[in-house]
Amino acid sequence: MVVSPMPSLSIMMVASEAVPFAKTGGLADVSTSLATALGRLGHQVTLVVPRYREVGEVGFLIGQRSVSMGGREFNVGFIEKPIGEGARVVFADCNPLYDREGIYGCGGRDHPDNAIRFAVLAKAALEFAAQLDTPPAIIHAHDWQAGLVPVYARTMYGSGSSLCQARTVFTIHNIAYQGLFDESLLTSLDLPREIYTLNGLEFWGRLSFLKGGIIFSDLVTTVSEGYAREIVGPEFGYGFEGIVAALPRLRGILNGIDVEQWGPHNDRFLPVSFSDTDLSGKAASKRTVLERFGLPSSGEGFARPLVGMVSRLVFQKGLDLVAGAVEKFSDLGASFVVLGTGDRSYEEMWKRAAVRHPSTIAVRIGYDEELAHLIEGGADLFLMPSRYEPCGLNQMYSMRYGTVPVVRATGGLDDAVEQYDEATGHGTGFKFSDYSSDAMLKALRRAIKVYGNKERWHMIQLAGMRQDYSWDVPADSYAKEYETLIRGAVGDLERRGHA
Repeated sequence: MVVSPMPSLSIMMVASEAVPFAKTGGLADVSTSLATALGRLGHQVTLVVPRYREVGEVGFLIGQRSVSMGGREFNVGFIEKPIGEGARVVFADCNPLYDREGIYGCGGRDHPDNAIRFAVLAKAALEFAAQLDTPPAIIHAHDWQAGLVPVYARTMYGSGSSLCQARTVFTIHNIAYQGLFDESLLTSLDLPREIYTLNGLEFWGRLSFLKGGIIFSDLVTTVSEGYAREIVGPEFGYGFEGIVAALPRLRGILNGIDVEQWGPHNDRFLPVSFSDTDLSGKAASKRTVLERFGLPSSGEGFARPLVGMVSRLVFQKGLDLVAGAVEKFSDLGASFVVLGTGDRSYEEMWKRAAVRHPSTIAVRIGYDEELAHLIEGGADLFLMPSRYEPCGLNQMYSMRYGTVPVVRATGGLDDAVEQYDEATGHGTGFKFSDYSSDAMLKALRRAIKVYGNKERWHMIQLAGMRQDYSWDVPADSYAKEYETLIRGAVGDLERRGHA
C-alpha cells in the first residue's frame, strides 16, 4: 500500500520555559529548538509558555481569555513572538501567577501556588488552541509543569470541542521531578475525583502532574533511547517504573543541540575559529583557557591534556565519584578546569583540590557563558561522570568542538558517545559503566594514554566533529511520530465508519 505524504501539521507545544526568554535548564533549549526545527520542516508550530517577569516586553497582544479554575477567574492575555519560519511563541500573560521573582520559586523554596500556576498554563493553552481557525492536530506537552494539558484535553475538550481530534504527546525530560501536590487541590484544579485513582493521577497518596501527562497521552516520549530503557527499572524509575513499563509504547528520541550557537567555525567566544578540516585554531582556545584559570600555559603545562568540566555540582552529575578520586587527578599527567555551581560541599571539594594542586587543578564557581564556550573549545577531554543523564548536551557540544568526552554509559551519554575501539580505530569518546571512582579513573587513564598518539587522537576528534547533532534529526523523528498518531486516528474513524 502506498502511503501519501503527510501535509503540514498544526502543532501546539506547551512548556514552562523557553530560550532566550526564560531558562533554568535544558527544557528551555529543547522547547524552542524543537519548535523552530519543526517549523523548518514546514509545520506550523505554536509554543505556549508563561510570560514570567524576566521575559519583559516582547511581542504583541493577539487575544485575551478569562480562564476559570476551581471557581476563580484568571484573566490571561496571549502575546505572540515569532521565533522562526513557521514557529512562534505565545506567552500566557497572567500577572498574579507569573509576574514574580523566580520561575518556580524564590529563596530556595517553591512558590506555594505552583499547582495553580501550571494548571492555569495548561488550561489557557487549550483555550487558546480551541479558538484557532485551524485547531492543532498535535498537542505536545513537556515535563510535569505541562502534565495537566493531556488530562484537561481528555476530560474537558472531548466530544463537541474543536480539539476533539487532536492527538496528545507528552515528553518526560527528567522523571525524578514529578509535580507532586496534595489531594485536597483536586477541586481547585477542576479535576474530577474519579480520575484520582491508582490508574489515574494518584501516586503514593499525592496528586502527580507527571503521572497525569503519562497516563492521559496518546504517546509518551523521553529524551534518549537509553533513558527510555532505564526508567522502566527501579534504579532510575523513581517509583514510576511500573507506570512507564505498562505503556503500550515509550519512544526515546535523543535531543539535538543548537549548532549555530555551538560550533567552532563561528563561535564568537573563541579567540580563533577552527573546523574539522583545520583544527589548528583549537590550540589558541586551550592556551586562553589555561591563562584564564591561572594554570601553566606553555611548555609542559600546555603539552599536558586538558580535561574540562562544565556542570551543576550536584550528586546527579557524579560529583561523589569525583570526590572519591580528585586527590589522584594530579597523578594522571593532565590538567583539570571546572566551571559550575551547586551543592556547597562539592564546591568546597573543588576549591580545596585547587589549593592543594595549583599547577594542575583550577575551578571557577558560578556560570559564565563565555568561559563555558572556551572550555568546550579549548579542552582536550570533557568529563561527564553522571549517575544518570536523561539526555545531556555537553557531550554533544564537546564532540562538535573536537573535545573528546569521557562519560558514564547512562541515558543520552551512552546514546551519543561511541566507545573508542583500539582495534578498529572507530569511536568518538570513552565510556565507563560501573558507577565507581575507580571505573571513572580507569576511563580517564585510557583516554589520556590514547591522547599520546596524536594520529589516533585526531581520528577520534574528527569522528565526533562529523556527527550530525542538529535539531533537524530529532525534529524529523518527532514529525514521523506525529504522523503515525494522526494516521492511526484517521484509521480508527474509518473503521468505526464501516462498523
